[in-house]
Amino acid sequence: MADVTNPESEGDLQDQIEEVEALSSIYGDEWCVIDEASRIFCIKISNDLEEPKLTACLQIILPHDYPSASPPIYQINAAWLRGPERTKLANSLEDLYVEHVGESILYLWVEKVREFLVDRSLSSETVDQPEKVNMTAEEEVEDDDDDDEDIPDFKTLQLNTEHTHLAITDRRSTFQPHLAPVVTPGQVKMVLGKLYENKKIASATHNIYAYRIYREDKHSFLQDCEDDGETAAGGRLLHLLQILDVRNVMVVVSRWYGGILLGPDRFKHINNCARNILVEQGYTASMDEATKSGAKTKRPKSKKTK
Repeated sequence: MADVTNPESEGDLQDQIEEVEALSSIYGDEWCVIDEASRIFCIKISNDLEEPKLTACLQIILPHDYPSASPPIYQINAAWLRGPERTKLANSLEDLYVEHVGESILYLWVEKVREFLVDRSLSSETVDQPEKVNMTAEEEVEDDDDDDEDIPDFKTLQLNTEHTHLAITDRRSTFQPHLAPVVTPGQVKMVLGKLYENKKIASATHNIYAYRIYREDKHSFLQDCEDDGETAAGGRLLHLLQILDVRNVMVVVSRWYGGILLGPDRFKHINNCARNILVEQGYTASMDEATKSGAKTKRPKSKKTK
């Protein structure tokens, strides 16, 4: 058995308790305890600007030997944060840790993320620029110019805070699906922004999403996905949408990690959540069937696939 009376471990635990208390006092409602026993916490960070408003969620797990020997395990959740920018921010956090090895680092990390958000907002590359990813060869860039004119009706956004029967819990991890109709990539960003206004969703370990938009004039699809740190989950979710041949819809699956690794089961839960909400909202039926039945399909297994 491990020596639970190790003085160094006791010192680390006391340092963690004091740091968490300080951060909770400093950041108030922005600080969230996800699992105190497993030392999992999350803080919602914003750039403190009126426009453009940028937010990110920093989730951390404190190892038993932090801060004396190990850094916090962290995940940055922000739908707009991709590729080189994500790498740049991660490198800056790791550099800070190296500079302060053996010290409590979380406050410095939070303020570094906030500084990054401010710099990002003030740069010429604003978040309002539409993404141009995974477009087929037929699609033209000018199609995105009209995105901001199409404001989605957020009454149709299905937040599973009210539809808990669709949630899946396994070994303390919880998966919840959300759905919204979308017809432009710009609407995808708006939906994500609306979702992140919900503190519970914003504090999720991962918010995996995928969408498919059918372009009538081009007879082709715009589609994309995001893992949000859950490697390969976004691609699997998009593959599900393709298999079901759904269109003009976006599905987001939020996962709150419970401290126990689920292995491949996590992908099963993500896709099952997504399929369940697609079925409930009628997206798995053919267009004619959906129109006749009021867009409701109750028996998803009636269509056999092999």
